[in-house]
Amino acid sequence: MTVESSIQIDEPNRWRLETPGHEGWRRSARPDDPNRYLMISVDCHANEPSRLWLERMDEKYHDRLPHIEIDTNGVKWSVSEGNQRSRLLDSKLQGEDAERNRAGATPEERIRDHRRDGVDAEILFPNKGLSMWATTDAEFGAAQCRVWNDWAWEMFGPYNDFMSPAAAIMTADVNLAIEEIQRVAKLGFRAINLPCKPIYGPHDARHPNYNMSQFDPLWAVIQDCDIPITFHIATGRDPRAARKDGGAIINYSAHALAPTIEPIACLCASGVLERFPGLHFIAIECGIGWIPWLLETMDEASRKHHMWAFPKLKKLPSEYFREHGAASFQDDPVGCALAEPLNLVDNFQWDNDYPHHEGSWPHSAESIERQMSGLKDESRAKILGLNAAKMFKFDVAALVRYRSFPILN
Repeated sequence: MTVESSIQIDEPNRWRLETPGHEGWRRSARPDDPNRYLMISVDCHANEPSRLWLERMDEKYHDRLPHIEIDTNGVKWSVSEGNQRSRLLDSKLQGEDAERNRAGATPEERIRDHRRDGVDAEILFPNKGLSMWATTDAEFGAAQCRVWNDWAWEMFGPYNDFMSPAAAIMTADVNLAIEEIQRVAKLGFRAINLPCKPIYGPHDARHPNYNMSQFDPLWAVIQDCDIPITFHIATGRDPRAARKDGGAIINYSAHALAPTIEPIACLCASGVLERFPGLHFIAIECGIGWIPWLLETMDEASRKHHMWAFPKLKKLPSEYFREHGAASFQDDPVGCALAEPLNLVDNFQWDNDYPHHEGSWPHSAESIERQMSGLKDESRAKILGLNAAKMFKFDVAALVRYRSFPILN
C-alpha cells in the first residue's frame, strides 16, 4: 500500500525526483512494487518532546541542559555545555523541508511515512538528544542517556520488531557505561550507540581512546551481550567548528562525517578485534565512498610503519573491518560504484536518515536508482536490507509479512 502526501515539492527539492529509472532490474525499491527489496534504514531519527530531559532529570542538572538563549540584540543562540555557542537563524521552512522538520513524532506517523518510502524497518537514533554526549562530566552525560533510553523504549519498544531504537551510552566512565549496556540489553535493545570519541571534546592526547586496554571490560560486556555497536556522526566532539562563509558545508563534511574515521581505526588497528572477536560495529550516516581509502591507508601504515606499529596484528586492519565492520550512507554513488570491485558489498548498509534534510525520505526510490544501477541484484538486496537484518537480528520473513498489515490510525 502506498501512502501519498499532499505536500508540493518546491524548487530546491526538485532534484530529488531525478532518476534514470530501474529498467532491467528484477525488482525495485518502489513502494508500490509487491516484490520490492527488503529495505531497512539503519539511520533514522526520533522527534523527542522538547522538554523531555527537563521533565525527567534531577533539578540539579536543569541549568546545564542544552537550551536556547536570546541576547540583548534579540539574537537566538543554541547553548550546550560542551559546544561553542551557535547562532540560530530564523528559517521559514516550506514544502517538504517543513514536512521533514515536524515528522516522526509518533510510531503511527513513522509507520505511515515509512510505507510511503518503502521502508520495512528502522534503527532509531536521537535527534535533539545528539547533544547528550557534549560534556566531559560522565555522571551528567550518563543521566541524559538514561532519559533517552527509557523514553525511547517506552515509545518504540512495543514496535521493536521493525522500529528499533539504539541505546545511548556515555563512555567517559567505563563502569557507568557497562552498567547501562547490561540494563538496555536486558530490555531488548538491538543496538547501542557509543560516541565517536569516548571523552568529549577536540583531539587531546591525554584523553583515553577506544584503542586502549582500559576499555577491554567494556568490549567484554558488549561481546557477552551480543549487541552491535554503532558510532553516529556528530558525536564525541563539536561538529560546529567552522564559522562564517561555507560553514554549513564545512561542518557537515569535515567536522561531522570525517571524525567517524577515528573509532574505526581504533578498533581495526589496535588488537581489540583479536581479543574480542564477537564484536561488530557500524559507522552511521558517514557515507561509504571514503571507506576503501581508509582501509588502504591503514594497511599501508601497517606495512610501511611496521617498525613502530604495535601490537603486531595477525591480519591487516582492512581484514578486521571486512570481518567486523560496516558503514552506512544515504546518497553515495562513488561508494556504491566501488562496493563490488573492492569486495565491500557485505560492509555497506543503506539509510534514508528519516526525517532529516540530509536524507532521502520521501524519495528514496529515486535516490537508490540514481546510485545503484551499476550493482547486481544480489548486491542491492544486501546493501538495502539483508546486511542490516543480519547485524541487527531482524526477522526478514516477519518484515515482509508486515507489508500487508493495515496502517495504524
